[in-house]
Amino acid sequence: MAIHEECGVFGIYGSKDCAGDVYYGLFSLQHRGQESCGIATTSLADNEFDVKCVKGMGLVSDVLSKDKIQSLTGDMAIGHVRYSTSGASVPENAQPIVSHYSKGTISIAHNGNLTNAQELKSELVDKGAIFHTTTDSEVIAYLIALKRATTPSVEEAVKEVMGLIKGGYALLVMSPRKLIAARDPFGLKPLVMGMLDGAYIFCSETCALEAVGADFIRDVNPGEIIVVEDGNVKSIDSGIKRGMKKCVFEYIYFARPDSVIDGIAVADARREAGRILARKHPCDCDIVIGVPESGIDAALGFAAESGIPYEKGFVKNSYVGRTFIKPSQEQRKQAVKIKLNPISSVVKGKRVVIIDDSIVRGNTIADQIHLLRNAGATEVHVRISSPPFLHPCYYGTDVPDEEHLIACTHTIPEICSSIGADSLGYLEPADLNDMLGGDDFRYCDACFTGNYPER
Repeated sequence: MAIHEECGVFGIYGSKDCAGDVYYGLFSLQHRGQESCGIATTSLADNEFDVKCVKGMGLVSDVLSKDKIQSLTGDMAIGHVRYSTSGASVPENAQPIVSHYSKGTISIAHNGNLTNAQELKSELVDKGAIFHTTTDSEVIAYLIALKRATTPSVEEAVKEVMGLIKGGYALLVMSPRKLIAARDPFGLKPLVMGMLDGAYIFCSETCALEAVGADFIRDVNPGEIIVVEDGNVKSIDSGIKRGMKKCVFEYIYFARPDSVIDGIAVADARREAGRILARKHPCDCDIVIGVPESGIDAALGFAAESGIPYEKGFVKNSYVGRTFIKPSQEQRKQAVKIKLNPISSVVKGKRVVIIDDSIVRGNTIADQIHLLRNAGATEVHVRISSPPFLHPCYYGTDVPDEEHLIACTHTIPEICSSIGADSLGYLEPADLNDMLGGDDFRYCDACFTGNYPER
């Protein structure tokens, strides 16, 4: 796997230890972004709406030290972990974004990409707007501030902005008295709601709720705006009807396996992908291994369906992080070399089938096959728990242009030869619905089919 990821958001209303709760929530969402992170807090009793914000480049545990967390006082907070799918990997692009405007101050945390961000930004710049970052998140913040000047509430401003922006987003907005959560009309980006000792929480995945001991309430609906004010919750329909198109790659790779997204357990979806692979692309092998972490559940499904024993074939260095999240290609290549190490006693003299979630350029899986052969594997058969990447993503998943996708320039037999595998099998786009339970689950598969919900 060598694909860039998206971001994670976590917000809480009504907690005496709001910064600590957000810290642990972000820690559990670290897999969604490792470039930068931050927390903004405020006190609901503070008439001045004094926002305290700490953010910077690096991991949650590095940026948000104990002293900094203790300085973030208040009872309402939002937080963010970032990978730059839009905007450079620089400190000024770290979130949350805190904006001061005519009506006061707002803070936002945003996961996703806008497909019309440049168009909107150009229009604003022509009218005199000045931007301090290169992110489309700041475009959203500016538009909310602009609309708030002519609307009776922040949530009405958010509603108007949702009518202007296009793409995928999970958005948290913190104003002096309100915490607002909004999800794009397609539901491309996940966003869930929970409760902890009377405090309301919104975050990217259910695993973050569990990390802080919160109870899951429900998923935020596509196109929905939820406002928490004075301890009360209000749901607003944005009025934008698009038809649900949730990102299928959340289930294949992005989300943690212990998360549940829109009613489907991620681990169950991945195991079913492995079962489908075993039926469609059987092979005569001695053991099944998975590439940690996202390939493991699919490997377990493949093993269960095929009857071939599952073995732990790789040891993962947990301190390297996800290789594709490293900001430069050179750093990613170096990380691959130290991230995984095959267990020779497991693979030596064995015919191995290795399960991974995807192939982008082919470099990473080729390195893994080379490692397995050096460790003594006699055959290496590759099975991929997704279809071939054929198109870029415009919604917050940094799938590159066609020229960088090996499946656009090579046939499957050619890819097999290029990566040094004995055989290669992918899922097909038609298999994805079965992976998700076969109940006409509405999802976006544009990176595989080119059928974009909206551009």
